[in-house]
Amino acid sequence: MKRYDTAASRAFVLAMLLIVYTFNFLDRLVMSILATPIKAELHLTDAQLGMLGGLAFAILYSVLAIPFAWLADRTRRSWVISASLLVWSGFTALCGMTTSFGALFLCRLGVGVGEAGGVAPSYALISDIFPPQQRARALGVYSLGIPLGAGLGVLFGGAVAAAVDWRTAFLAVGLAGVIFMPIFALAVREPVRIGIDRDRIGIASVFLMLATKPSFWLLAFGAAFSSMVGYGLAFWLPSLLQRSFGMSLLAASHFYGLLLLAGGIPGILLGGWTADRAGLKDKKGYARIPGIAFLLAAPLFAAGMLSHSSALALLLFLAPQALCYMWLAPVLTAVQHLVPAPVRATASACFLLINNLIGLGLGALSIGMLSDLLKPGFGTEALRISMIAALACYLIAGLLMLIAAPRLQRDWVD
Repeated sequence: MKRYDTAASRAFVLAMLLIVYTFNFLDRLVMSILATPIKAELHLTDAQLGMLGGLAFAILYSVLAIPFAWLADRTRRSWVISASLLVWSGFTALCGMTTSFGALFLCRLGVGVGEAGGVAPSYALISDIFPPQQRARALGVYSLGIPLGAGLGVLFGGAVAAAVDWRTAFLAVGLAGVIFMPIFALAVREPVRIGIDRDRIGIASVFLMLATKPSFWLLAFGAAFSSMVGYGLAFWLPSLLQRSFGMSLLAASHFYGLLLLAGGIPGILLGGWTADRAGLKDKKGYARIPGIAFLLAAPLFAAGMLSHSSALALLLFLAPQALCYMWLAPVLTAVQHLVPAPVRATASACFLLINNLIGLGLGALSIGMLSDLLKPGFGTEALRISMIAALACYLIAGLLMLIAAPRLQRDWVD
């Protein structure tokens, strides 16, 4: 084990974790830009695409995150993260070798199994090596893996699919993660842990700690409702650009990749910075900031979807794209402070179970099912209407976060 006493050593670990998280979302969301050619070749419905984009991944990802995080709290978290990267990258590569919906569904399950062990241990590791007043910003930097991975996945996947085919895109991004795994495993060492005897705390005990705190449920379900929209839009927006805005696959990848990078990165960094500043005076800010952001994002996204100009849509989407990412650093930091330090990975996994099972599992699927239902009456515009309807979940998420704010102050553990 190692003590990370210098800013440079902490920054190095954070950078390595950020690269792994970038692979996480690159592998997870590259399918969004590949949905159109996959649908055409495998003759899939929008509901089936929604299952591949969310439910297939979320089923085992959400459930297995808890035992994997429990294992990480008792062993070396860096080892768990390394093994997870190898598994999910391997299954991503296998996605490019499938020839049917069933085989692709099983490979996406495998991606979810791998990624189940990557995120919660990373949250806990970051919280252990960074002081409290820097944790929201550190988790914000780590969360940059979401727009970076999603943006690079869309840009790279679209370019490869246009130049070669969608199978090659899966193979390339999967093999890149496999190659990086040994580099991470050798470079990142486990930090020294200080705290209570973690061997005496089981999964059930951690869950009971959280279950007695109203702020946990409000934060978890608020995040889950926001993720239903977030993951749903992340998966379906490239298809909307092709169906309703008349873009080619390559043009849609450029549009959405730029949106993710230009909107997502500032939003995450702003969320972390404002949360750390607000948290010094009042812990309520960790919930209020996301709540306000969600309420503002919904109407702005709707305006962009209702426009018929791609240039205008890009301008209208930038602000809500930033706002919808502002929740990550504040809420993830708050969850870390609902339990004692030695069980933070397990607590994060309990939070992710609710967030991902609902948000990731149902977001893309519900929009796809509604699109199929509306298609006889609205044709290609069915997807646009379905995505606008899903924005109501942002309003629910915003209200839950605002209700959580005063309760978070009482439930906080330093």
